[in-house]
Amino acid sequence: MARKYFGTDGVRGRVGESPITPEFVMHLGYAAGQVLVADRGSLPPNQHPTVLIGKDTRISGYMLEAALEAGFTAAGVNVLMTGPMPTPAVAYLTRALRLQAGVVISASHNPFEDNGIKFFSANGQKLPDSLEESIEARLDAPIITVEARQLGRARRIEDAAARYIEFCKSTFPNHLDLRGLRIVVDCAHGATYHIAPHVLHELGAEVISIGNAPNGYNINDECGATHTRALSEAVKSNRADIGIALDGDGDRLMMADAHGRIYDGDQLLYVIARHRIQTGYMKGGVVGTLMTNLGTEHALKRINIPFERAKVGDRYVMEQLQAKGWTLGGETSGHILCLDKHTTGDGIVSALQVLRALRETGETLDGFTTDLETYPQVMINVPVIKGFKLDATPAISHTVASVEAELNGSGRVVLRASGTEPLIRVMIEGRNADQVQHLAETLADAVRQAAGG
Repeated sequence: MARKYFGTDGVRGRVGESPITPEFVMHLGYAAGQVLVADRGSLPPNQHPTVLIGKDTRISGYMLEAALEAGFTAAGVNVLMTGPMPTPAVAYLTRALRLQAGVVISASHNPFEDNGIKFFSANGQKLPDSLEESIEARLDAPIITVEARQLGRARRIEDAAARYIEFCKSTFPNHLDLRGLRIVVDCAHGATYHIAPHVLHELGAEVISIGNAPNGYNINDECGATHTRALSEAVKSNRADIGIALDGDGDRLMMADAHGRIYDGDQLLYVIARHRIQTGYMKGGVVGTLMTNLGTEHALKRINIPFERAKVGDRYVMEQLQAKGWTLGGETSGHILCLDKHTTGDGIVSALQVLRALRETGETLDGFTTDLETYPQVMINVPVIKGFKLDATPAISHTVASVEAELNGSGRVVLRASGTEPLIRVMIEGRNADQVQHLAETLADAVRQAAGG
């Protein structure tokens, strides 16, 4: 069935506009609760299914948390609430506490005016399409509250942060520490503000925290993994050795070297992969996406690491990794999957894998990526009305053909609808920076005209 509400990363939108309203989110919790009650697995007949709810630091999180709690308990599902908690922490805690599902209230890297709901299964992975479709199929039915004796209970758990901090530290080798390193960490005023600094400090680093004062409105605001200028400047002004930038829900990672130079997801993925091939614990190859820089693909092949591309979205990277039995993949945006460490993308855990590579080799980020040539790549996001169909617009197809002819095999064109926002993403990549910029603007103009300006 065609999915009406679920995108590539759960249900997401503007707060107060459908579907991110209290009424809809309560129905969503109820529908998901019904699915859990119907598919009880190994639970005894008299035991309620239990879900974990975490959220980032947006002001709207309180409202949506209450709506979800009402929906789940009305369906007869128990609820545990963590308060602000990174998305990957919810995935870990769902699995560690042997719960039936985890839910995150977050719009990830988006501004505070947006929010969203995403689900994790009992094994700490994002829900498969089939389960999301089962939930959607129940959304239009009215809420019929179970009898009072069957209602779910709700309570908060107080040690969630400490549990997750210990988990993150466990992914870093026992024989290593971070003593002697001065590290700037930008928490994007998001869900890692009370987590990431402690992980790094407890591993021995001197930590300088920025973006660690959330007020409900400043999440991702000119900070974090999507706005890395703050990190770069803080690294230089504090004479730090390295910088780490996370996004609002903690599943994206960017890093900076001592000179303030920023390293994106492609480059960090290459560092991890190269270190693993050098030390003999690389399993299989690497999965990237349609957006992964061509230079990364070529650099991996030079060191004999197979590379495959998936559709954009970490769920599709995950699917391909599982199909191939590989453990390492990621996106340019900073979603990195290390499936031998965690079941989902985790910015803190990925940063620790990069730091492991640097500590064990004595290399810098610059030294580790010296043979990685990043090809010029221009991305333009074109706002469109919701539901705009790329494939129904011949003028865009003609422009794409013209651009590809001009590139003449020396670059790539990627044109796709965002899975989380009403945008068309135009990406051109090639060896000539001026040509790439010109062609990207040409194609973006064609999309704007087709979308009505």
